[in-house]
Amino acid sequence: MSEFKSWQSYWEFAQATTRRTRYVHDPGVEEFLQTVRESCKKQIETIPANRVWWRAQLGHAHQPMYEDEDFPYPAERMKPLRDRAGEGRANPKGIPYLYLSTKRETALAEVRPWIGSLISVGAFEILRELRIVNCTTDVHNIVYFEEPLPDEREKAVWFAIDRAFSRPVDPADDVAAYVPTQILAELFKAEGYDGIGYRSSLGPGHNIALFDLDVADLIACLLFEVKDISFKFEQRPNSYQVKDHIGNKDPGGT
Repeated sequence: MSEFKSWQSYWEFAQATTRRTRYVHDPGVEEFLQTVRESCKKQIETIPANRVWWRAQLGHAHQPMYEDEDFPYPAERMKPLRDRAGEGRANPKGIPYLYLSTKRETALAEVRPWIGSLISVGAFEILRELRIVNCTTDVHNIVYFEEPLPDEREKAVWFAIDRAFSRPVDPADDVAAYVPTQILAELFKAEGYDGIGYRSSLGPGHNIALFDLDVADLIACLLFEVKDISFKFEQRPNSYQVKDHIGNKDPGGT
C-alpha cells in the first residue's frame, strides 16, 4: 500500500491543482490521489436505508389564495435543479450533488441566515443503503516540526481533507478554492461510493454530499424564522499596534 509522502501532502496537492495544473495532473498529484484512493477504504461508512437527514434552503414560497401567509418551498424546489448547479464544496458547476445534514440545526446554520429570515427545511429519507467516504476524524490541530511516521502522516492528511470540506463557504471565495475538494469528490464517485461525509464547522453533527439526487426523497418540509443569532469571538495571536497613534493605550479595549 502506498503512503503519503508528507503530513502536508493535502496542502501540496491543493497548491498544485489550484495554481499550476488543474485538469492534467502531474506525477505528484497522481501519486497523492492513488494514496487517497487506497487509504479511503478505512474511512468507509455504511448508512442504512430509511435514515432521515435534513436540507435547508434560505427563503420561502407564497400561495396566491393565502396572500398574508408564508409557506415552505414546494417539493421540487428542495432538491437541486438537475440541469443547473453552481460551484459547491464537492460538486463542479453544472453537476448537482445533494447536500444534507445529520441534524436539523446544522442544516439551518449552514445557510448562514440573518435575523428575521425565513428558511425552508426539508426532511429527506434515504431510500437504500449507502456507502460513503466519511472524512471526519477525531484529530485536532495537527502540526509537526519534522515528518512523523506513516500512520501519523495519514491521520494528518485526512484531518486536512476533513477541514477542507468543512470550511464555511464564502460567496466571495475564489472558485479555484473548490478545485481540490471537487477532485477528491470525483475520485470517490469514480470508485463507486455514494457520497462524502464531513464535519460541519457551523453547527452540531455532520454534512453529507450525495452524488445521486435520487437516493433520498423529501418526506416533509418545515418553515423556520430566525429569531436570534449568537456570535462568539476569540482574539488571534498575530496582532500589532502602531505606537505613534495609540501611545500606551490598550489596543484590546480592556
